[in-house]
Amino acid sequence: MNLRAKLLLAQLPLVLAVAILGIVSVLTVGVLGETAENILRDNYRSVLAAQRMKESAERMDSAALFIVAGAANEASEQILRHRPLFEQELLAQEDNLTELDEGAVTGRLRSAWHEYQQAFDAFAARPSAGAYFGDLQPRFSVLKAAADEVLALNQDAMVRKSDNAREGARSAERVVVGASITALLLGIAASVSITSRVLRPLDNLALVVRRLGEGDRSVRATVMGSGEIAALALEFNEMAAKLEAFHKSSLGELLRAQLAAQATIDSIPDPVLVFTVEGTILSSNECADEVLHLGAAHHESPPLALVDPVLRRAIERVRDHVLSGHGPYVPRGYDDAVMVQGGEGERWFLPRSTPLYGADEGISGVTVIVQDVSRLRRFDELRNDLVATVAHEFRTPLTSLRMAIHLCVEGAAGDLTPKQLDLLGAAREDCERLQTIVDDLLDLARLRAGKIELELRPSRPDILVARALEKARQDAQQRGITLRSDIVPSLDDILVDETRIQLVFDNFLANALRHTPAGGHVTVSAEPYSGLVRFEVRDTGPGIDAEHLPRLFERFYRVPGSTTPGAGLGLSIAREIVEAHGGEIGAASLPGEGSTFWFTLAHAPPPARMP
Repeated sequence: MNLRAKLLLAQLPLVLAVAILGIVSVLTVGVLGETAENILRDNYRSVLAAQRMKESAERMDSAALFIVAGAANEASEQILRHRPLFEQELLAQEDNLTELDEGAVTGRLRSAWHEYQQAFDAFAARPSAGAYFGDLQPRFSVLKAAADEVLALNQDAMVRKSDNAREGARSAERVVVGASITALLLGIAASVSITSRVLRPLDNLALVVRRLGEGDRSVRATVMGSGEIAALALEFNEMAAKLEAFHKSSLGELLRAQLAAQATIDSIPDPVLVFTVEGTILSSNECADEVLHLGAAHHESPPLALVDPVLRRAIERVRDHVLSGHGPYVPRGYDDAVMVQGGEGERWFLPRSTPLYGADEGISGVTVIVQDVSRLRRFDELRNDLVATVAHEFRTPLTSLRMAIHLCVEGAAGDLTPKQLDLLGAAREDCERLQTIVDDLLDLARLRAGKIELELRPSRPDILVARALEKARQDAQQRGITLRSDIVPSLDDILVDETRIQLVFDNFLANALRHTPAGGHVTVSAEPYSGLVRFEVRDTGPGIDAEHLPRLFERFYRVPGSTTPGAGLGLSIAREIVEAHGGEIGAASLPGEGSTFWFTLAHAPPPARMP
């Protein structure tokens, strides 16, 4: 038997050990997989059916409320959709009875559903609030409780089976570990015994291998004689030479790192671009090649030549933001998304960028991710449309309510007691506050939809500031706050819609007065700024924590702990107005040092000269 056959024989015990371990592992995994499949097959369908039945029941209950409220058309659509859905899911549940008491529980659910349908038909024939709360709503509660009982029964069963499966997994783990240790020990013992007898003549080669393992890559084995031992020594020397060359070049390590990095970015479902500090594309993923047509543009100059111009400018802007040393670029929201018209219709992309740092901690590149937010933006537009519709529907009844309260306060409906006057006065204040919120919602919706046309006229900055301070002077005197102005003389005229810009001043000043204690002061300033005019409103209030500053101009955002009234729309409207003028808006603050809110506006063009 030659040396090769002996070495193969020495590995045979290990092969047998691995084979035994593999068989045990496959059997164990099969048992565990079957257990998990049973859990899903037995209970998950019932859980899903119960949740869908609850949702359909709640939709029908909402439809009943719509009927009571007089919105029968909307109610009929929900009833036609969710009544058969409930029956469909109930049949599915009845076909999936896997637990001990599930048949009885499902029977109670079927009975509750039958009674609820009868009650609902009776209610639909003669709808009224009394019929709803007297008969239909209690039956809805019984129906929902029965569905919850089915849901809880199956969820408890899933938990119980999961615990059993976990215990089975532990037992299987012990079996696999025991089999692994036993097979490994036996295989090692047999292999060591055979190998030690076969490799006794190779002490010299073993010493060389040890030195190579310690890092001496220049070591070589002494070739003694001929035959298999000499051939092995020659092979070892050749391997050591290649290993030394490979280590010096580090080519293998670099290649593996590059392949791993490319696989990572290819796994991202959005386009990913990696730029060098010179602005050229270093790497991209498959999605970027497909969406941005980079594969066809590799020979173009610049490499983004085939990208939609709007999207290309957005990508270059966020790339240059990082390269200029401003740190990562994080978009404010869907307003920063850009639209690209393609064969699939409109698609919206939201770019963001992150710097890559080299060994010297300097920026060595930029990673740009172009997220496809088309669906998310559509959801955002639907939400905005819903808010605008609700606000518009509130306007008419709210006007009637304000008029009725006003007439009552003025005595048109008879004399009122002082207590009644106080209550109506509080109600009128709440109505006025609600009217302000509704107006803000409608203004914001119109601004975002571009339905408000700006009437731009040349205006003097000092006059705009004087008008804003005059409107806020009475409120400031009542609060004991001093108003100041700091206007740089001889500022050029600016092109603005005075009515809209006054809303921005009013919002800034109202916030400053609310948050400035008595004895403090609020300063409104105007000064040149990079070819524009910058307006600032500074207060001496408590200030705002830095973590809240980036979100101040978001819709409905209020600083946690704030007790001031409002819906959090004023600053959002101010931002829309300023951006509609082509300006920028922002805020700066430090706790305990007051806050500064600012915006910029462009100069008016010089008047045309007469010929």
